Amino acid sequence: MFYHICLEHQILLHPQYFGPRLMDIVKKKLFTEVEGSCTGEYGFVIAVTTIDHIGNGVIDQGQGSVNFPVKYKAIVYRPFKGEVVDSIVREVNKIGMFCEIGPLTCFITRHAIPADMEFNPDRECYQNQDENVIIQKGDEIRLKIIGTRVDANDIFAIGSLMDDFLGLIS
Repeated sequence: MFYHICLEHQILLHPQYFGPRLMDIVKKKLFTEVEGSCTGEYGFVIAVTTIDHIGNGVIDQGQGSVNFPVKYKAIVYRPFKGEVVDSIVREVNKIGMFCEIGPLTCFITRHAIPADMEFNPDRECYQNQDENVIIQKGDEIRLKIIGTRVDANDIFAIGSLMDDFLGLIS
């Protein structure tokens, strides 16, 4: 699920960047450090929307660098158990398939794929007996997140296709 929330970040700048464009450099560094990153607490930072406040810098006595506290608003993506999402299949093998939901990687085990679908090693896909439903690399599928694991800097998900209206999106 997507959220628009207020966050804080510390920007560390080397003295070579001090000058008339200091605040522009702080803003640019915020965008490069934060966008695309992941925190276990809030999820994946998709985009910084506004910078609310750049605090006074604090000099690091040992190096001469300056720490700037920055408050900003960002759009973040945090997956939840039970959420139904669209994804793209990135890898298919006999134990299941890996999908991408934006920045999130999701694994669907063979046991969470409907029983009428079997792995075809020749085509590297899952297909039903009639061969009218084929899920292979690059296909768009709808899945249900049945579990997540949160690390300090990443989130992983486990998905399922064992519910109504889940599977290949045609």
